[in-house]
Amino acid sequence: MSGWQTRAMSWVPRDVTIGYALQDNDVSDLQILIPPLLELCDRAGQVICGHYQQPGDTAFTSKGDSSPVTQADLDSHRILLNGLWDLADPMPVLSEECSAQELSDRRNWTRFWMVDPLDGTKEFIGGTGEFTINIALIEDSRPILGLLYVPLTRQAFIGIPGVGAWRYQWEEGGSWDEKPIATRDIRANKPLVVLASRRHTGPRIERCLSWLRQQCGDFERDNSGSALKFCQMAAGQGDFYPRFSPCSEWDVAAGQALVEAAGGAVIGLDGEPLRYNCRDTLLSPYFLAIAQPDNPLWQQIPAEVTS
Repeated sequence: MSGWQTRAMSWVPRDVTIGYALQDNDVSDLQILIPPLLELCDRAGQVICGHYQQPGDTAFTSKGDSSPVTQADLDSHRILLNGLWDLADPMPVLSEECSAQELSDRRNWTRFWMVDPLDGTKEFIGGTGEFTINIALIEDSRPILGLLYVPLTRQAFIGIPGVGAWRYQWEEGGSWDEKPIATRDIRANKPLVVLASRRHTGPRIERCLSWLRQQCGDFERDNSGSALKFCQMAAGQGDFYPRFSPCSEWDVAAGQALVEAAGGAVIGLDGEPLRYNCRDTLLSPYFLAIAQPDNPLWQQIPAEVTS
């Protein structure tokens, strides 16, 4: 499809086991996964919203890395784990809430789901509403499909690099309204919009923004939590998202697939696209998400920002 024409996607009934058989290296097959993935995320999202809207139901405990985990994280993890297992040829699931034992042989996986059942747990606890479900399909260390689902608005952003990117909105009539999305042309949109996290600051991000101001003059800064910044960029609402604070691979993989599918790029500070499940750690390298990667501006980023 092209342009901003919309169409309604028929609803997939619950409790249906799809069992798709996917062909290796054929991304065109991946579109058949979109309807059941939307159903699965909506089911998990409703459970998350049930916790969010229940007074006193955002209590949390701290994991070994001091990050919080809530019952909503765990319930979403359980729903997604079971649903993804039934969705296609059985593939491993690398979820933030998996145990170390469940991930013990992850480095041998060539095709698997990478999942954050509730990205933005701190935002969930803080009541900002800025949290998502992140699902990426990884093949040979690359994200070949990415889905970011916003539970409170029942909205999904899905990208398949090389195929396209779309925004889906649940309609009360029982269908998903679909619109193609794409990153925007910096040259046609002034001022530049920088997407950032209100929780993460530091000297490196300030140096980066100072350089950007010298190159482009004043820019707008749009702060949001969780993976929503990837959604904004893919939908043409932002130009640059620099990340110089710790996060994990499941925070980034779905967003990378989405942004790439919409025409942008997510690259490490070495200038190469991020890869996944390649190292002993599951922490993500620092990265730059760029709406228009062929713009000469991004070839000028100074070494003090990227080193």
